[in-house]
Amino acid sequence: MKVLIIDDDNLVAVSLKTIIEADEDISVCATGSSGEEAIKLFDEHKPDVLLMDIRMKGITGIEAGEVILKKYNHARILYLTTFSDDEYILKAISIGAKGYIIKQDFDAIVPALKTVYGGQTVFGTEVISKLPNMINYEEDKSSRLSEFDLTKQELEIVECVAEGLSNKEIATKLYLSEGTVRNYISNILTKLDLRDRTNLAIFYYKNN
Repeated sequence: MKVLIIDDDNLVAVSLKTIIEADEDISVCATGSSGEEAIKLFDEHKPDVLLMDIRMKGITGIEAGEVILKKYNHARILYLTTFSDDEYILKAISIGAKGYIIKQDFDAIVPALKTVYGGQTVFGTEVISKLPNMINYEEDKSSRLSEFDLTKQELEIVECVAEGLSNKEIATKLYLSEGTVRNYISNILTKLDLRDRTNLAIFYYKNN
């Protein structure tokens, strides 16, 4: 797996490179310190995963990610964030980022990279807990989920995804196999015309 690191703190970038390359399955193809470099280096290296800071001078990580995802809609972007700005997190979700990890949680970085590389979204409880407050609710907060063509089982799975449960945890909670859960989620995403689990969680909070 090739990883591109973008962080405006050189010490952080060097530390991340050291941590990541300790895993023999991952190599760092380049590092950069700005949103502008992120765009340029992504074009040049076509990394499997872009590990990028959000708050940087000039073009932010969010703005750079939006540019990259418009050009490469299958790009996997994993953001480094302290979750200090709710609007950044919500924007990152909306543009199609694949994950969010806390800078200080170094032990989570390599597993998160592998999860994103495998096609899944790293959607931690830190973000889940913020979603209700980040979304502008209407005064009438009665559930609108009934307006969508979802079965009772599908609604239960959507709720579990919104709670941040993994497929294994959902399977255990609902007495299903992991394969069945995967199939349900795939069908739900198709039915609702959503991209991934992140968008499904947002859908739940917007309509519940």
